[in-house]
Amino acid sequence: MLTLPNILTLSRILAVPILVFLLWPQPGRIDYAIAFGLYALMAITDYFDGYLARAQGTVSRLGIFLDPIADKIMVAAVILMLVLTDDVSGFATIAALIILLREIAVSGLREFLAGVRVSVPVSQLAKWKTTFQLVSLGAIILGGALPEWRWIEQVGLFSLWAAAVLTLITGWDYLRVGIRHMD
Repeated sequence: MLTLPNILTLSRILAVPILVFLLWPQPGRIDYAIAFGLYALMAITDYFDGYLARAQGTVSRLGIFLDPIADKIMVAAVILMLVLTDDVSGFATIAALIILLREIAVSGLREFLAGVRVSVPVSQLAKWKTTFQLVSLGAIILGGALPEWRWIEQVGLFSLWAAAVLTLITGWDYLRVGIRHMD
């Protein structure tokens, strides 16, 4: 159970409270900079835990279970903190809410489908959605560390909306599959 991929996944979960602490209301530039570094490290481990598990042949049930949970905890915590700090505000809050609601709905749907023994593989579009999510939240955090470079925050907000659109599309795809198995 304590393979390197599982340790990387667990480290992402354990890093979330530190990230939340760094982004607690009224963070300073240094807080944002450290939070960005931690967030980037967490995003990199998200890639490498799966890659290493497949490459080493150490894919485990624990990893399969924890990886999506770690992803959702990280994304939800960062979105909530960025809304709390007003880094995501106004209409951008709608994009953040779309992402949060889809994550909850798809988690419930995946649990239901697992109960009826239906597996829904992650689509290429869902991988792009995840990429836009990770880039958007990272850019918004980095924008707090470098407020004089407004374009970084703008890239983050644009990417947040792109992630929200892809979230709606992929969420609908998952829902269509789920509806077929609901009698």
